[in-house]
Amino acid sequence: MYTETLTVENIKCGGCAGQIERKLSQLEGVASVTVNIEAGQVSVEADNLETVQAELARLGYPVAGTVSGVSALGAKAKSFVSCAIGKTGTRESD
Repeated sequence: MYTETLTVENIKCGGCAGQIERKLSQLEGVASVTVNIEAGQVSVEADNLETVQAELARLGYPVAGTVSGVSALGAKAKSFVSCAIGKTGTRESD
C-alpha cells in the first residue's frame, strides 16, 4: 500500500472535495482519501496510485502539470460538472 499526497488542478470548494472523496473511496484498493481544498491536494492511501491518478483526471482534477492546452480546458469543464454533482449530492450515472 502506498501513501501519497498529490497536488491536483481545479479544486474549488467542498463540493469538489466531496466528489473526489466519494469517487476515489469507491475504487478497489483505496484505503483512505483526504482532500485539502486550500492547498489543492489529495492525500490517498492506495494499492495502485496510477488508478487513482486516472480517476482524478477522469473527474477533471488531474495531477498538476500533467495536462495542458485543450486537455486542460477539458479537465476544467469536467471539474465544474463534478463540483456541481458534489454540491447537490446527486449521483453520477456512469
